[in-house]
Amino acid sequence: MLKRLIFGLLFGLFVGGVLAVAVIKGLGMTAFATSGAGVALPYVFAAVTGVLVGLVAGKPIWASGGQIEAGLKAIVGAAIAAGAMWAMRRWLNFEVDLHTLAAATPAVPTAAGDLPVVTLPLIAAVLGGFYEADNTPETADAKAPKSGAKAPAGAKSKMRVAEPDVAEEEEELEAPKKAAKKSR
Repeated sequence: MLKRLIFGLLFGLFVGGVLAVAVIKGLGMTAFATSGAGVALPYVFAAVTGVLVGLVAGKPIWASGGQIEAGLKAIVGAAIAAGAMWAMRRWLNFEVDLHTLAAATPAVPTAAGDLPVVTLPLIAAVLGGFYEADNTPETADAKAPKSGAKAPAGAKSKMRVAEPDVAEEEEELEAPKKAAKKSR
């Protein structure tokens, strides 16, 4: 499970990093606050991050029987990611000099919660780690049918049942007869 958790964290970092690069290079937003993005755009990008991680982390949407699970993870991931973006913008407010990070101009100190390069990979890593850790494969014991479940037709049962002892059965049948003779 630890390997799956680490894989999920790294996978989430990758997905979040790709989205952060798309926001920074594609839209030219090095920071949400200084780019005139308004109030809603960081939450929209966070929700998109949550949806993408929900669709591909854990059991992906293209896996057999994974469409409903991936859809639910995407919806919940969008809500969690928007909430995480709110928390990071509120409490992750230490100043980072963008000029030293990426040679951005002008050299304006910006709160870490307003940087897509910090927030989006962090959100994606947490969601990816959670979804991957939650998606541990079934063990051989878990795949075995439960006691109330029927086995498929033609399948042999692996359960051993002791054969009844003929001598015990005869004693059980004769016990009422012996009791009846004694009472006479």
